[in-house]
Amino acid sequence: MTFWKKIKNIFQSAEESSSINPTIHELIKRSPEEVSNYELWKNTLASRRLTDWLQNEYITFLTSPNNVDKSIDFLNTPSSKGFVIHFSRTQYRLDEITYFFDFLKEKVSELPYRSYMSDTRTYPKNDFVETIQRHYLKPSLYLKTKGQKAQQAFGNINIELLLRNDKVVNLKFSATTYRDHQFEDAEDFKDLMKEILS
Repeated sequence: MTFWKKIKNIFQSAEESSSINPTIHELIKRSPEEVSNYELWKNTLASRRLTDWLQNEYITFLTSPNNVDKSIDFLNTPSSKGFVIHFSRTQYRLDEITYFFDFLKEKVSELPYRSYMSDTRTYPKNDFVETIQRHYLKPSLYLKTKGQKAQQAFGNINIELLLRNDKVVNLKFSATTYRDHQFEDAEDFKDLMKEILS
């Protein structure tokens, strides 16, 4: 294959890419320096302020939903619960938001959950380049014996960080549950929020 044909193929694949078929798809790997900075961030006032704010907004959502801050939305359907923080409306830096993204994964991993996938997908969309970083976690064990339903904990958990041209748009945290005869009812999402924000 000639050099120019290779270039043409790269541009063609970029034009045909999407979130399902991204131009670039990589696993998330943090450098030792990033891990060290993340560990330092966890003990900062900025970290505490962000988790306290999320906790306060969730309590507001449960008690007075019309008064929730405009920079956050809560998801509440029969099969999916969670939140979307519109970081484009806040003053947080990209590194702080990325630490918070990893922090949510760490807190879920402390429960009986395992990391199923942590990846990044990048593709052109309209007039910008969109990047989605994702942590996808599943319950460690679907405890099931013959004749019994499987336990699903809080369901499958998806944490997504959306960037456009390297600027954060939002962070979405969702727990999706199964509602069929093979599974026990999921545990209450309120308990999951309590665990990740404690």
